[in-house]
Parts: sequence; structure tokens; C-alpha cells
Amino acid sequence: MDVSFLGGPKPQLGVGVVAPFDFALDRELWRWVPDDVSLHLTRTPFVPVEVSLDLARLVSEHETLHAAVQALCAVSPQVVSYACTSGSFVGGVAGERAMCAAMTQAGERRPALTTSGALLQALCEIGARRIAVVTPYTKSVTDSLEDYLREAGVTVTGRAYLGLTRHIWKVPYRDVVDMARQAVVGAADALFISCTNLPTYDVIPQLEAELRMPVLSANQVTMWASLRAIGADAIGPYQALVDPVARRGPAAMTASWAPEEGAGIPRRGGPPEAAFAGSAVPSPEDGPADGRDVPPFHPPEDPGPATPV
Repeated sequence: MDVSFLGGPKPQLGVGVVAPFDFALDRELWRWVPDDVSLHLTRTPFVPVEVSLDLARLVSEHETLHAAVQALCAVSPQVVSYACTSGSFVGGVAGERAMCAAMTQAGERRPALTTSGALLQALCEIGARRIAVVTPYTKSVTDSLEDYLREAGVTVTGRAYLGLTRHIWKVPYRDVVDMARQAVVGAADALFISCTNLPTYDVIPQLEAELRMPVLSANQVTMWASLRAIGADAIGPYQALVDPVARRGPAAMTASWAPEEGAGIPRRGGPPEAAFAGSAVPSPEDGPADGRDVPPFHPPEDPGPATPV
């Protein structure tokens, strides 16, 4: 049969993704991606270190990024993304910017971004400056995330973390939901679920409906920013960041703010419209919640092998 009349395949846009060696959620990333975009993933070299600040530094070294980005250049992506939250916030705002610069240089001047940088873009997009945070990390790594956000002009109103150093991709949605309920204790504009190795796609709409605020996750903001960089739209039904209808629905909020000059989030041209309705509006009396550090939430013990991730 002559199939030449089909004329395909259709041209594809490409997003290059550098992920840590233990990244296990390739399939989740694809769920935000439209049909005319391809993801090209590569991983950093294995190092025998469990999830920690040390690992975050190792998988984000510029030499490691340079090799990974050069490998991706073989398939000519339009943008290169570093899909690791801790690896991109461990050096602070300046460290994140330096990572982007290093990847851009290695990628023959291709645009480059990181998960933590994408988070700041997403917070600006939805007009959120006070957020609750959920992580699977240990306390020290969670502290580092809060330091990064504080430097960027974002206040953490509450947080919860699991204290895990391995097998993060095995955490079930129910544990993410339980942590979110613990973390949202103050007047937050949004909730952020950290770590690209933590499954979140299906839990985001549920949490937005229950908490009545936008819910961002590491993989979501990475794909949203990557696709926006090449003029494409992420797919995420009932997710406020990527679905305009959801912004007017249960994931409702009212926020009007602009970060201070020099903050990590770029200043917008005025306060965002109060496009969300139905959520609690922070009052002047509301400050950062004292004692907001929720002890590590312990899921059922994982019987799997104790290999580092």
C-alpha cells in the first residue's frame, strides 16, 4: 500500500530535559505535553549518595550540566530544562541563574531554565507571594528551599515534609494530600509541591478543589515554563496554572502584590486582576505562622531495596 499521501510525520518541537540519575517519572512529564512537542531526556551520572543537600550539589555541577546539555544538542531541542528542584535551589537565586547561563552556553545559546526558576515564573503568573510548601525531603533540604524562596521575596506560611532520602517516586497520592492539609495552616495564596520525583499530576485538581487555591508542583511548573518558552501550551485539565477555566473555578484566590525591586520574581506591570473568587484573602494581621514546621510525615515503610535514589 502506498502511504506517501499521508505526508507525515508532522514536524515536532523539542524540549530537552536534564534530570537526575534517579528520576523515575518520565511518563508524568509527558502528560503535560501536547502532541506536537517531543521530550528528549537525559540523566546526570550516577553517584552513590542519597537525597540530600550533597546530592543536590553533585547533580547540579556546571560540568555535569555541560555534558548533559551537549548530549541533548544532538537532537536540536528548542529549549533545555533542568528538571530537579533541589539541584536548582541549593545555590540560591544567584546559583539558579548561573545554572541557566551555563546550560545556555553549553547548548549553543539555546534558552535554558530550571525547575526552581520555573517556580518563580509560575508564582508571578498566578500572583502568589505567600505559599504553603510540601516536600518529600529531609528538614535540611526543606530549609534550603525556604531560604531560596525567601531570597526571591516569597513567604512560606506553612510546610510539611516526609524526611525521605530514597524511593521518593513511590510516595502515593494520599500521602501528598495528607501533607498538603498539614501545610496549609496560614493565609497562603498557593500551595507548592516540591521535587520532580514526587508524583503529582492527578492530585493537583483534587487539592485545588479542596483547598480552594492554586496548587503548583515541580514537574508541572517545569513543563509549563518549558512549553511557554517555545510558544506552546501545557495540558493540565482542572489545574489553575495551565487551565484558564480552572483559575475561575474552585482553585480560587485573590492576590494583589508586586515583589520588591531585586527580588527573584520579575516585577509585573501592576497588580494582577482579582480573577479568583472564594478563597481566604490574607488580612494585615496574618504573618508567617509561628511553629509552622510540621514534623516529618511518615508513610508506610517501603519494603523495597535500600538503594540510593
